[in-house]
Amino acid sequence: MPFATINGISINYLVEGKGPHLLMFAPGGWRSVISRWTAAGGKEAFGQMDGLATLSRHFTCIAYDRRECGLSGGRVEPLNWDLYVQEAKGLLDLAGVKQAFILGSCMGASLALAFAVREPEACKGLLLHWPVGGYLWMQKGHEFFRRHMDFVRANGLAAVIERAPRGENFWLDPEIGPWGSPAAVYPEFARELASEDVERYLDACARSRDAIFNDTMPSGASGEELMRIQIPALIMSGADSRHTRSASLALKELMPQSELWELVPPQQTGQNTLEQILRFKSRFETSAQAA
Repeated sequence: MPFATINGISINYLVEGKGPHLLMFAPGGWRSVISRWTAAGGKEAFGQMDGLATLSRHFTCIAYDRRECGLSGGRVEPLNWDLYVQEAKGLLDLAGVKQAFILGSCMGASLALAFAVREPEACKGLLLHWPVGGYLWMQKGHEFFRRHMDFVRANGLAAVIERAPRGENFWLDPEIGPWGSPAAVYPEFARELASEDVERYLDACARSRDAIFNDTMPSGASGEELMRIQIPALIMSGADSRHTRSASLALKELMPQSELWELVPPQQTGQNTLEQILRFKSRFETSAQAA
């Protein structure tokens, strides 16, 4: 898989398939990696359908490990939706793509919303799978950051670096924090992390927490921003404490051109999820032919 340097950070990505472009924001919080779209590494619908292989028969898929995830690098700085959107737009620019369908699952749906707010002209349509939101989602983010920050205060950044290869990522082992993954993969990044001033580092953690887990609305965009999104959107609701039905209902209520798939898990499968995605795609093809 190729790497691209975007905003000074090495990003692991791939471009695969044929047809209209599909920019893919993987699920999993800080496990947002290409393999989450595959039969081997995916879960639920996208694991069942072998998402990347299947979708690449209908779209030119652009998938990547988000910064601080998987094989992508990172940089210690306050993380926020602006940085994530800049990274995603950089991948589109690299591929020479002016407009794409946007698919986001879990926290990836949050990034899709943030992307639609900041780069509306680059969005052909939004596919929002299992959007996250609500009090328990916000609480999870705050709790994971608290555990990491407490670990750093008690043990220092050297302990984070020592633990990182065993913890794999922030979402599986909160103590390693949001920069644990690149510290485990890249020795030069680990050395930079070890030299960080602890108070500066903890401030970056607090600001990242407050930017990404800022309220109980569907994550990624404010209510006011959602009401301004004039992009057709298909919402495919989850049904658990993080991928809440209430988050999907709020998106349907606030986004003017959205539709909500009425099926919820466990009735959703790889097959019928694929059918919904392709039905959404065909609406654009029909409109183009009519024009």
